[in-house]
Amino acid sequence: MVRSLPLPLPLSLLLLSLAPLFVPAPLRAGPLDDPDHPLRPLPLRPTELPVAVLQRPERQLVLHRSRRQLLLLEAGQLLGRWPVAVGMPGWETPAGQFRVLDKVIDPSWAHPETGAVTASGSDANPLGSRWIGFARDCTPKKAHDGERMLDIRGCTVAGFHGTPHRWTVGHAVSHGCVRLFDEDVRDVFDRVTVGTTVTVLP
Repeated sequence: MVRSLPLPLPLSLLLLSLAPLFVPAPLRAGPLDDPDHPLRPLPLRPTELPVAVLQRPERQLVLHRSRRQLLLLEAGQLLGRWPVAVGMPGWETPAGQFRVLDKVIDPSWAHPETGAVTASGSDANPLGSRWIGFARDCTPKKAHDGERMLDIRGCTVAGFHGTPHRWTVGHAVSHGCVRLFDEDVRDVFDRVTVGTTVTVLP
């Protein structure tokens, strides 16, 4: 049987005085918050985008789905870049060219199948503090939401929004919308207007 012996008093005091140095670091959102994390995606550079996108003179948002990054460009110059979450298989974020349709502060959320509304500010609201809609689809759709099959008959709108689920950013997990850290969607919200071009690349 092993028995621990009491430490000499001076050594005990020394260890107690060092204890604050060994406080564990707070948990973070993961590779997107840690610039040295091996899974952090490489920043998407404007030179990797199609020439036609870079030649547009106006301010525009460019979403690169496979790289999970959103860029703000103007006359080919990079004004901002943010990590995002995009649509899961079967609920892919629509690709193509769109325009910002609407902007909402503290949006409520309507369930895509039932239409049940969750008020802004509720812990059950998945939209965070800002909504920027850009793609309306009124085609009936059947798709699995990860738990069950949904039968969508009305119109749905894909948009950029915040999320209370920070760990999802950087993954393909949404129902077609584009999730950002809430502080990032606030930044994007303030830098675009209704009518701003949105290009979604595969």
